Amino acid sequence: MKIAVSPKPTPASPAAYAVVAVASILKLPFVFDPALTANVVLSVPKPSEFTLTGPYAVLRHFVRHAPTELGATDAVRASLIDYWIDFCKDNLAPETPFKPLASAFSSLNAHLKMRSFLVGYDVTVADIACWGALKANPVFAKTVKGSEADLGTYLVRWYNHIDSLEFAVAATNEFQKGQTAVNKAKVDQGSFEIGLVDAQPGKVVTRFPPEPSGYLHIGHAKAALLNDYFARRYDGTLIVRFDDTNPSKEKAEFEDSITEDLALIGIKADRVSHTSDFFDVIYKYALKMIEKGLAYVDDSTQETMKDERAKLLPSKCRDLSVEENLRRFSEMTKGSSEGVTMALRAKIDYKNPNGTLRDPVIYRCNLTPHHRTGSKWKLYPTYDFACPVVDVVEGVTHALRSMEYRDRNVQYDWFLNALELRKVHVWDFSRINFVYTLLSKRKLAWFVEKELVTGWDDARFPTVRGIRRRGMTVQALREYILMQGASQKSLELEWDKIWALNKKIIDPVAPRHTALEREKIAKVKVVNSDSFAAYTKEMPKHKKNPDVGLKKTTFSPELYLEFNDAKDLSVGEEVTLMDWGNVIIDKIEWSEDASFISMIAIRLNLDGDFKKTKKKLTWLARGIPKAEPEQAPVRCMLHDFDYLITKKRLEEEDDVADFVTPVTEFKTECWGDANLRACSKGDIIQFERKGYYIVDKPFDPLLPNAPIDLFFIPDGRVESIKSKAAPEEAASASAVPGKDAVPVTKKAKKEKESGVIAAAKGNELLKSPMYESKPVYTESFEFPKKVGQMYVVEPYYGNAFAKSAAANSVAAGPVPVASVPSATGESKPAAEKVKKSGAKVPAAAPAEAEASIISKLDIVVGKIISVENHPDADSLYVEQIDCGEAQPRTVVSGLRKFMTLEQMQGADVLILKNLKPAA
Repeated sequence: MKIAVSPKPTPASPAAYAVVAVASILKLPFVFDPALTANVVLSVPKPSEFTLTGPYAVLRHFVRHAPTELGATDAVRASLIDYWIDFCKDNLAPETPFKPLASAFSSLNAHLKMRSFLVGYDVTVADIACWGALKANPVFAKTVKGSEADLGTYLVRWYNHIDSLEFAVAATNEFQKGQTAVNKAKVDQGSFEIGLVDAQPGKVVTRFPPEPSGYLHIGHAKAALLNDYFARRYDGTLIVRFDDTNPSKEKAEFEDSITEDLALIGIKADRVSHTSDFFDVIYKYALKMIEKGLAYVDDSTQETMKDERAKLLPSKCRDLSVEENLRRFSEMTKGSSEGVTMALRAKIDYKNPNGTLRDPVIYRCNLTPHHRTGSKWKLYPTYDFACPVVDVVEGVTHALRSMEYRDRNVQYDWFLNALELRKVHVWDFSRINFVYTLLSKRKLAWFVEKELVTGWDDARFPTVRGIRRRGMTVQALREYILMQGASQKSLELEWDKIWALNKKIIDPVAPRHTALEREKIAKVKVVNSDSFAAYTKEMPKHKKNPDVGLKKTTFSPELYLEFNDAKDLSVGEEVTLMDWGNVIIDKIEWSEDASFISMIAIRLNLDGDFKKTKKKLTWLARGIPKAEPEQAPVRCMLHDFDYLITKKRLEEEDDVADFVTPVTEFKTECWGDANLRACSKGDIIQFERKGYYIVDKPFDPLLPNAPIDLFFIPDGRVESIKSKAAPEEAASASAVPGKDAVPVTKKAKKEKESGVIAAAKGNELLKSPMYESKPVYTESFEFPKKVGQMYVVEPYYGNAFAKSAAANSVAAGPVPVASVPSATGESKPAAEKVKKSGAKVPAAAPAEAEASIISKLDIVVGKIISVENHPDADSLYVEQIDCGEAQPRTVVSGLRKFMTLEQMQGADVLILKNLKPAA
């Protein structure tokens, strides 16, 4: 028996609380399925083999097969139970009008006047069915929280009792979990329900065709994962085909790296091929195009061709004879001096509004040896021509590709029709775009060529290798990309969610370590340490996960504290040294110029209560056991990074050199605990009170004084992902030159790039980001010492204090006028401003009246069950908030600038339920 339950009600029937409650009683397994069109589906296997839908049909089935457990112990009770199940179905449905519903409530209340249960003297499935129907009824759910008189004392008493029983509590909790999971899935999970045409199980063939001219980046990873997803979903075939049609750019090195990166993200192709495997086939189809008069060989220059296409003009070669075109194509094949000046173009429509149909080039000469075929070929097909041909030859049924190819879809179909090839279904999905991030291979290559990064695997690069080097786990990368689904909605994504997801994965398993900044590090002496010498003790690497293992911690009378912690200490203060205990500050000695602390004396107070101390400090032992020199602190270099560009999104007309971030790497020298010597390259750890890091260069025993390099891993919080250098929007930086704009010469552009590159290469000279930020609030502002009713506002709902003010107007006397600070800093009486506005100064309101107004506010505590970015406003969130009502409330808030989606999810909030919008 299989029970599937929808976590949300449908218009036809209520949520299946009763079915889940009965399943809890009978210990029957069930699953929540948000895709169900009915609320409940019960499937019984062979030999009976039948299916029941709807909560009441399923409840009757339960009664027939477990009558004793559900109270149907005899025929009379079974008949009465059937009556009440019918009563629920006919009278308590969610769409029942209010008057019939009120009548049903009255009938239930009358029946329960002298009864504790609907049938007999104990709980039966009749009580469970009615409880479930009422629980899912929005009118009852709203009214039951008010006056008992609206529903009936006996009905409310019975309902509250049933609602408190174990099976009811269990069902309610299960539904809350199911609804939360569905709401979270709606926020996090993109849709894969794209309706692939003619998708038959076992027959779907998809392909991922990367060009081996660069490294795989996060955008490529999405395309690869989606093609892999649909191939697996339909038990089909995934082809990884290297589009090696441009020998000038392609290298075996890139092909190897793409293969490794695909394996890294869990993609295993069923077949691996190369477009070069089919050069002979593609060439024959090109000849066929010429013979049919659908292609011609053009000897125009590239500039002429571009100009004519832009002006919708035909080429002078467009009407050449088939024979002449075949002769010219033969010259191209030979790579002769005449042939290399020509290109084969498809003869489609030079006037078409869609530029991809204006006689596109489909073959061009290139004498560079191919990394697989050598010098066999002197001409190569373009991707746009080769792709549809090879798709058909390899049996591809569905071509899934990003939206940037959408304009080329008609061109793709034209080639198939012209060559009389079968149909291949094309589906476009949105590109994955991140703020402050470049995914253009050409622009990424520019950074590599200008030596602004260390290579394609630089931790600042969005390549798969780059973000892996930064600390992104394969699991987080894969899960996040699949969350985006295959939708066509274009989004500019923030980095917060993917890094927050990564944190969830690494936090439970990342060993905890300690690192202290070396600059101005403070020496500490334990003054009451006569009783012990330096010693080591094994401690857990992760307090909540013992499986992570153990580490050695050194305890010594001589310690180190970070200067930023030490400078805020005061004599007599009690603080906690993490993983040791409390200490009391006995003495602090500053240097003569007060620039650093020369010594701090402390007294151990290990019996002190760490819960009462405000400061929890990380520390390292300065003295080490003589027999264990390897326990000495080790040198570390902590690296943090900024985005490579200062603008959230570069437009097509933007010059990347204008937006290069001057400083993108920040280094901090530290002492780390001795256990870091055992870390390997790629290990992810957490430095207490600093964050997560990945080991990029581990400890080298042959170079003990060389630092361990560790890269900071963002955790999704705003502080960890915000741009450190993004300027305020400047019109001069992004404006398109107008009539009076001075054109940028090649020399000026070169000088500009040189300046940017020089600044970027100067990173090594800077130890901290030297950016100034303007204060958000005016620092000189002072609040008035006495604040009264500062602004007079006309009441929207009438004067709330009118009655009480009238009753007390005689006793109230003259109203004191509060002072309001003016723009010049002087104070003006509020009455003077009121006089100018024509408003009347209201009488003082008694405290009793104010209390009565507050009591009218319907304030409840709600829980955010789902939150997503507003589709039309960059600064707003849209939240679904559970206020204890039948359905969650939809609330739009302006918290997007202050809290991440991760912080909002599951938060408790105050909701003013009777707030009305202004007219």
